[in-house]
Amino acid sequence: MKFLLFFIGLMLLPLCAGVSWALADIVQLVRPESLQTVPAAFWWLSGGFGLWLICWFVLPRPMRSYVLAHELTHALWALLMGSRVLNMRVSKRGGAVKLSKSNFMISLAPYFFPLYTMLLVLGYLILQIFYDLSAWYGPWLGLIGLTWGFHLTFTVAALARHQSDVHEYGRVFSYGLIYLLNITGLGLWITAVTPVTLEQWAETSGGRTVQSYRFIGTGTVYLARKIQD
Repeated sequence: MKFLLFFIGLMLLPLCAGVSWALADIVQLVRPESLQTVPAAFWWLSGGFGLWLICWFVLPRPMRSYVLAHELTHALWALLMGSRVLNMRVSKRGGAVKLSKSNFMISLAPYFFPLYTMLLVLGYLILQIFYDLSAWYGPWLGLIGLTWGFHLTFTVAALARHQSDVHEYGRVFSYGLIYLLNITGLGLWITAVTPVTLEQWAETSGGRTVQSYRFIGTGTVYLARKIQD
């Protein structure tokens, strides 16, 4: 199983490269002619993200809040996949959740699923059914940027240390999947706050991914021929 996951992880690498390439492409598409043409939504989102970065480097880090989100994400994905949550423990130094069964999506979910961000999105979608929230759209995007920054910084810091969730399924597969889903999420946020459409993002990602696999395939064939010669 570990060998199979390692092989799948290797196959994910060109996909990661293609999606990253596509992200660079759509960033070029939304490059404004002047600061006046930058959508207000972009300023709110990036402002919230920047505010979190200041908090990250200046203020004490809310470890208990991160551990709580980490373990709750395990539990949420376990419930979504038919597992039962038997026990959960959360403290500033760490936490644990005991499940009736697990898989790689449940184990790796905290590293690609920004729980607090998704709760904000869900809450906004529910409240706007009953109230006019148009005046709060900007501040809401600011909170989205802040909580996504929370997820990103804590994820990078966590992956810099030994994580049993990652080592259980192998670094190549785990890091590849985590990177792919996070970079895809970033692309989706760009489509949400810029004129770039979801169709453009999907088309660009697909095209660049095909190019990445072709490049890897051509290089592999070339090396194989050189070895035979």
